[in-house]
Amino acid sequence: MAAAGGLRRGWLLWAAVVAHVVASGAGFVEDLDESFKENRKDDIWLVDFYAPWCGHCKKLEPVWNEVGIEMKNMGSPVKVGKMDATSFSSIASEFGVRGYPTIKLLKGDLAYNYRGPRTKDDIIEFANRVAGPLIRPLPSQHMFEHVQKRHRVLFVYVGGESPLKEKYIEVASELIVYTYFFSASEDVLPEYVTLPELPAVVVFKDGTYFVYDEYEDGDLSSWINRERFQGYLNVDGFTLYELGDTGKLVAIAVIDDKNSSVEHTRLKSIIQEVARDYRDHFHSDLTIPTIVVLNTSNQQYFLPDRHIENTEDMVQFINSILDGTAEAQGGDGLLQRIKRIIYDAKSTVVSVFKSSPLLGCFLFGLPLGVISIMCYGICTADTDGGVDEHEAARKENGDRELTDEGSEEEQEEEKNGKYTELSDGELKQKDIMEKKKD
Repeated sequence: MAAAGGLRRGWLLWAAVVAHVVASGAGFVEDLDESFKENRKDDIWLVDFYAPWCGHCKKLEPVWNEVGIEMKNMGSPVKVGKMDATSFSSIASEFGVRGYPTIKLLKGDLAYNYRGPRTKDDIIEFANRVAGPLIRPLPSQHMFEHVQKRHRVLFVYVGGESPLKEKYIEVASELIVYTYFFSASEDVLPEYVTLPELPAVVVFKDGTYFVYDEYEDGDLSSWINRERFQGYLNVDGFTLYELGDTGKLVAIAVIDDKNSSVEHTRLKSIIQEVARDYRDHFHSDLTIPTIVVLNTSNQQYFLPDRHIENTEDMVQFINSILDGTAEAQGGDGLLQRIKRIIYDAKSTVVSVFKSSPLLGCFLFGLPLGVISIMCYGICTADTDGGVDEHEAARKENGDRELTDEGSEEEQEEEKNGKYTELSDGELKQKDIMEKKKD
């Protein structure tokens, strides 16, 4: 019994500690109101714009409290807050909030949207990246090696002042939400790096490097946006959405990472090899494991028509997509767009009803009720008006007939009048005849 009592006290103590941590986490996240609009430029803010009825917002809340604790403990200059966008809709609208939850980092006059996974580490990395300098210098080889180990994709500007550097800074201000930007002198780079000329922009990834060429690669912003992903990476919903902005074909191996069977491992290795060795060549309900190729420019996708056994099969499959012989599915046609709109609307309604049935009934039932009453009123008014108009028309026609033809009595009198006139004529004619005889 004593042991059971001690165990119970231990659980109660643990629960108290957890409750304290949660409460203290909420204390590091400030509830923002109308005064935030005037005071925000004094600091850098990481803000969660939420709606009380939103299920995704409720799921984010404990993660957001952890972000507040972590940012405070690391001594970050970034303040963490949250704002009810339904109560302060004018402020939320001013910041371009159109969905919930929306995470933004506000830095001076600039507002940066966060589109990554809603995890503590990803959100904190975003905040630290955007809150810091646009271009981070790498003064030594040791610092370069340290940074390269931390980042799987590394953009570096090499050289002095130039128009290319100005363009690099401009692109960094736009894409800092996705990746880091560095600068270094040529002697800081590894010995295996050979640059055709200076200044240059270089990306290090997939165990090698690629140099930006304005004539072959086009606009610097588009090139960096394409190259900010590894050749092979694990994708989630957020990453897949971002890949859509690159305009590339995306080959996806649908496998189970926890499954170490020969088939799963083989398919994964094929994708890795193609991504590594055939980069220059391509530039660019499912059965598991399988492969899906996405055309991010028009939202089409392709499935292999036969089993992918080796690298040659994969290369042939991609070539069939490029030459137009592979069958495309999906796309951004009118029918597909209508289907997506219906699906999104259905998902939104279901989400609202699951999170708050009463609120869902109010949000959707009240407008439908008002619309129904309006429609009924319009239909009823039209019907009564039609009957009145019909009766008026009949009455008018009847009056016109009476006016033109007269009443039965008038018609009878008219006939009698004609008979009287004829009788008088006959009498006159008879008198004339008698006078002639005389």
